[in-house]
Amino acid sequence: MASANTISLIRHGQTLWSITGQHTGRTDIPLTDFGRQQADALGEMLDGQAFSLVLSSPLVRAWETMQRAGYAGQGVASDDILEWDYGVYEGRTTDDIRRAIPGWSIWDHPVEAGESVDDVGARADRAIEACLAADGPVAVFAHGHFLRIMAARWMDLPPTAGRNLSLGTATVSTLGWERDNRVLQMWNDACHLNSMDPVL
Repeated sequence: MASANTISLIRHGQTLWSITGQHTGRTDIPLTDFGRQQADALGEMLDGQAFSLVLSSPLVRAWETMQRAGYAGQGVASDDILEWDYGVYEGRTTDDIRRAIPGWSIWDHPVEAGESVDDVGARADRAIEACLAADGPVAVFAHGHFLRIMAARWMDLPPTAGRNLSLGTATVSTLGWERDNRVLQMWNDACHLNSMDPVL
């Protein structure tokens, strides 16, 4: 085992598109007022926990969450942890897409002009390597689908296994170890300001 670093996965707060269930990949949509309150509550939840490295997606919804949670001076932007590039499905809901493609799922169908699930998995693998190279615990402020895929890859599962890991806005999850095995120590622990945003 090269490193025993734990990795805290922190999903950003609520946005208008998380409320409506629209696929939000590279569209740089801000937090709602409630999402900002959630980000502040994440700060209370993390309670100044020390991290040797704080990675954040550069998109404003993740970056502002990181800042409001108390890590503004430590955050390092990483394009590897951007949300899935949904291509032609950007901004659309699953129900809307299924009217044209019955049974459609982002996990199973090709993404025209975007990324495959394996492409996102490769980025997650790079992010994991960066976390393991740090000198201690790491925080990753990012996005729902990406973090689900990162957790799957941490456990040496295919990227598509992320479909089985539901993740709400403004949540903290922990990737850790049992002896030399990579395990999921905690998943989808919500801040006290929980939301009922729909699943994509």
